[in-house]
Amino acid sequence: MKFKTPEFDEAARLSEIYSLRDNKTCDSTVLDTYIWKYYYNTKVYMEDNSAALLLMKNEGEYFSAMPYCREDELKDYFQKLQDYFNNELKKPLKIYLADEDAVEALGLKDNPDYLVKEEPNLKDYLYDAEALRTLAGKKYQKKRNLVNKFMREYEGRWEYKTMCCSDEYFLEEFMNKWVSAKQEDDSENQDTLLFEKDGVIDILRNCDKLTFTVGGIFIDDVLEAFAIGSYNKREKMVVVSIEKGNSEIPGIYQAINQLFLQNSYPDAVLVNREDDMGIEGLRQAKESYNPVGFAQKYMVLQTNFCGAENATTDYYESETAGK
Repeated sequence: MKFKTPEFDEAARLSEIYSLRDNKTCDSTVLDTYIWKYYYNTKVYMEDNSAALLLMKNEGEYFSAMPYCREDELKDYFQKLQDYFNNELKKPLKIYLADEDAVEALGLKDNPDYLVKEEPNLKDYLYDAEALRTLAGKKYQKKRNLVNKFMREYEGRWEYKTMCCSDEYFLEEFMNKWVSAKQEDDSENQDTLLFEKDGVIDILRNCDKLTFTVGGIFIDDVLEAFAIGSYNKREKMVVVSIEKGNSEIPGIYQAINQLFLQNSYPDAVLVNREDDMGIEGLRQAKESYNPVGFAQKYMVLQTNFCGAENATTDYYESETAGK
């Protein structure tokens, strides 16, 4: 198998492969694959239109995602991926962010040859799309009030716009300001911020090749909030990969959340707003929108490979350090 960096010309084909089986995680669409492809040094192997295998490397560690293929072929491609790790990389298979459907279909939790560990801080939040489009009912009253306040205070000055390639300047200008502000508060994650900025700009430059939607709120012709999403047609689910706004403008986050779904995904049934990364403030924000469920994720590590015992020990030592 030959792995190579995913190209934008392959995005449509890759997107079809991603939708071959049930998967409610944010990784069921290709958008995050392209946004973060350089951060994770992502490589892809595609077999006709039937399967895609990912190989990633970060801080010297090789890992993968669950194979993208039909469920009845999942076992075969899982084995093929494992053989590549064992024979070519000389390493045990390690998968991060494995979706629960695949873990269950492969019976990995009861298989002694694998360590399967749930990642509670990385579970995706799932929402009723119509509830977020309408914000109806008592439990969304605070959200409605904030949206209404924003629209009153900036009446005649704000505009919602579905953005495209020609709006690259506005997005780049926003991201530059965003990164500068965040770098002052989060010096440890500067590289991540820069990779995210470059990834976002890169996909907008290639919006004619990659299926996604960008919606932005402009105030006095300045972009002050935007969201980027893609659609999982199998699950009738929107995956909101990026949502950013000027936190000094009350109600703008609630407004972009609602307007983006109303304008870009009026027929979606579910919304996946990704994980909270274990950040308390982000967790509270996501819980405040009343999730209807979660897409659980798992780490899977092969233990029947020579040297895998040490890998398992090292993993648990890193997970429990300082606890």
